[in-house]
Amino acid sequence: MSRRRIGGPALIIQAGSLAFVTRSESAEEESRLTPRGAATRRRIIEAAAELMYVKGVSSTTLDEVRAASGTSKSQLYSHFADKEQLVRAVVLLRAEEIMEREHAALQRLRSFNGLVRWRDALVQRNALQKGAYGCMIGSIAGEVSDQDEVARMALAETFDEWEELIEAGLRRMQEARTLAADADPRRLAIGLMAALQGGYLLAQAAHDVAPMEIALDMALDHVRMFLSA
Repeated sequence: MSRRRIGGPALIIQAGSLAFVTRSESAEEESRLTPRGAATRRRIIEAAAELMYVKGVSSTTLDEVRAASGTSKSQLYSHFADKEQLVRAVVLLRAEEIMEREHAALQRLRSFNGLVRWRDALVQRNALQKGAYGCMIGSIAGEVSDQDEVARMALAETFDEWEELIEAGLRRMQEARTLAADADPRRLAIGLMAALQGGYLLAQAAHDVAPMEIALDMALDHVRMFLSA
């Protein structure tokens, strides 16, 4: 299976047709705006991201985004021709936020205790809202993946990058001989991600982080089976 590395292409819409551009190219597009225009665009995306996280993508209207961002209709439509384009910008923003956070958490991972600390941080963060709203990108994926192929591919890329960070940490554990040589870091990383996202979903439905804790703990118990004595 072909896999894209961290910093690979992000998907956005341009001039009504599909286009692959890198995140740096997307930033370059923003740099062409005046400082005021770039700030307005950012304010619109951030307001939309917060509304879509709390209310859901389908329940968030452009009028609500406009009110929350303090922008006029002409300002909003000068940056985004329709809601679909705005959703794609939100996906990219959330992907960047999560990957920045997860880079910081996982880039030095090289021990099982490090995995436990990663698990604890995620659970504690989600406990602050009693499990409500779910994962910032997982909740969007559940709504748009079957409706918007461009957004789906951008989300899939982000999950792939996230899994690669976990996988890289597990490989460092193998290099340090704390994880058995016959362990499969890729499969373990996918299992941890599946447990995390499933845990987010169940915690969201229950408004209780306990299902998330259990799912992650069971996935970590599986990793523990491959620890070197």
